[in-house]
Amino acid sequence: MASLTSTSGYAAEADDLFVRYEALSAPETHAHWRHLFPEPRARTLDIGAGTGRDAAWLASLGYSVLAVEPVETLRLRAAKLHPEPEITWLEDRLPGLANTHARVERFDMVMLNAVWMHLTEEERTTGMERVATLLAPGARLFMSLRHGPIPEGRRMFDVTGEETIALAAPCHLRPISHVRKNSIMAENKARGVEWTALVFEKDS
Repeated sequence: MASLTSTSGYAAEADDLFVRYEALSAPETHAHWRHLFPEPRARTLDIGAGTGRDAAWLASLGYSVLAVEPVETLRLRAAKLHPEPEITWLEDRLPGLANTHARVERFDMVMLNAVWMHLTEEERTTGMERVATLLAPGARLFMSLRHGPIPEGRRMFDVTGEETIALAAPCHLRPISHVRKNSIMAENKARGVEWTALVFEKDS
């Protein structure tokens, strides 16, 4: 475990990930919180954009997306698969997000799907502060936390919704939705994988 990083396993499994992730319906994946999205054309940050499936869907809805992905193998391939002009691809990583902060932008919506549980407790503390400063007043942060068996070769921690809410509070992020749900992927559902879906709104 000590030798693994937050991105361990993703480059080696890129081919399989593109098949599995791109096969999932983005509208179905995000149905539980779609009603909380801001109006189209809102500036959106997708942290840990992976194969670009969600970024492409958001672009199709009219959002302008900055897609941040630390794994080069995923990022370069995703940019070719999803060349929409509304998507800008950027190499960056939590917890610091130095390249994203260097752009001096604020976002109306930030997506953190299936990312947070890869970070250590210290990284989560720093990461929450760094993410919060990227949100415009009144903006919303969407987070999903995975619970269940850890895939071989990955680094994950069992992070609860309650501790994430507590961590967000000093950053002026107020929870507006907290849902626990089953995985929509058949193989993960069979393994007992569940997800916590959280939505925060930044104080105006």
